[in-house]
Amino acid sequence: MTAAPGTRPGEIWDAPVAAGPLDATVSVPGSKSLTNRYLVLAALADAPVTIRGGLASRDSSLMMAALDSLGINVDVRDPDAWVVTPGPIQGGGRIDCGLAGTVMRFVPPLVLLGDGRVAFDGDDGARVRPMGPLLEGLRQLGATVEDGGRGTLPFTVSPEPSIATGAIPVIGAPVEPPKNVVEIDASGSSQFVTGLLLVGARLPAGLTIRHVGEHLPSLPHIQMTVEALRGAGVRVDQPDETTWVVHPGTIHLDEIRVEPDLSNAGPFIAAALVAGGTVRIPGWPSTTTQPGALFPELLSRMGAEWSLSDGVLSVTGTGLESIKGIEADLSAAGEITPTIAALCALASGPSHLTGIGHLRGHETDRLAAIAAEVERVGGSCLAGDDSLKFGGMPVGGLRPAVMETYHDHRMATFAAILGLAVPGLQVRDVATTSKTMPDFPAMWQSMLAQGAPAA
Repeated sequence: MTAAPGTRPGEIWDAPVAAGPLDATVSVPGSKSLTNRYLVLAALADAPVTIRGGLASRDSSLMMAALDSLGINVDVRDPDAWVVTPGPIQGGGRIDCGLAGTVMRFVPPLVLLGDGRVAFDGDDGARVRPMGPLLEGLRQLGATVEDGGRGTLPFTVSPEPSIATGAIPVIGAPVEPPKNVVEIDASGSSQFVTGLLLVGARLPAGLTIRHVGEHLPSLPHIQMTVEALRGAGVRVDQPDETTWVVHPGTIHLDEIRVEPDLSNAGPFIAAALVAGGTVRIPGWPSTTTQPGALFPELLSRMGAEWSLSDGVLSVTGTGLESIKGIEADLSAAGEITPTIAALCALASGPSHLTGIGHLRGHETDRLAAIAAEVERVGGSCLAGDDSLKFGGMPVGGLRPAVMETYHDHRMATFAAILGLAVPGLQVRDVATTSKTMPDFPAMWQSMLAQGAPAA
């Protein structure tokens, strides 16, 4: 199939304008966060695991390639039923993390269970993403980590044999085996905690993780990991808000189905506020640990109406003039910030988003990128250390420009939302959405083609 004009990597895409109110149903693919967590857990399971509804994207492909490098087979011949066959972790390989935070932070702990050194590297943008706290955690567990003192990619991890076998107690010492305890500052990313949690049950002494920083972002993502572990039969205790105790034991999954990615649904339901009309998302869970579950309440505060019936979320808006500014702490759901930020740039009044300083260490410095792109189209946005302040829609509206994506999928969807209201707006490298939504441009066009019928 030939790619649509402007949708190849690096090309400029003409962002489509909403011609009128929407009446669209959009089925979004599986959650990236859950897909890559389940791939790792399946690799450590006690028997083959079937994953249904997993997200086929660059991030998941990088995770599968990483597992293959470690000796784990992932059979994807059936696109809706991936079969992961666990086996001994093998060292000696080189792993390409691309721009996937889940690969660069979830896979290195697996090397603790392996038989040799593994090298990690990634795209240029990945080489500036923080890794230091996770690498320090691996060192606390006895691994040898070589990173040139940078705390970033590239690096190598070599396991200490006693990590996997359990330390031999000194004669006369208590019979109870020692507990592995790791203390790290995960202020920069909740993924540092998740990467260690995922491997904890396979360490004979288990694993206790303590966050020692002042701030811990994206707590729902940690809870997502804990619930996935518990669903696989792993005992995880949490004696306080910043300590997790993973007990040793087997990981058993059988067959699992991945929820739709609620964060990826965000741009589509946000479109209902900009264009007016209704957008529906099938498969929306009634309870979930995904941060995107905060969207309905936030969009309601910005002028939308929503309902959830029989697993279908419906969001209705009345158009651009009705979008309200908002003050919101997004520390629990940083990944939805670009979508909310796009609406803030189009709102009738000022907005203030806080608790998002950790976004400076994502695929790009998202705070700086959002501020720069809002200014590029004539809006007002000030990026603070931990916040974004918006002036709202300027008199006369935003102006067209070629918006940059910074190789960041969420900056591409941010620009697409603005394009609904700005004729002539263009987006450079919309193909970066392949990280989590390979078909985003076609899905976006399809949503707009489902306009509300004429009265």
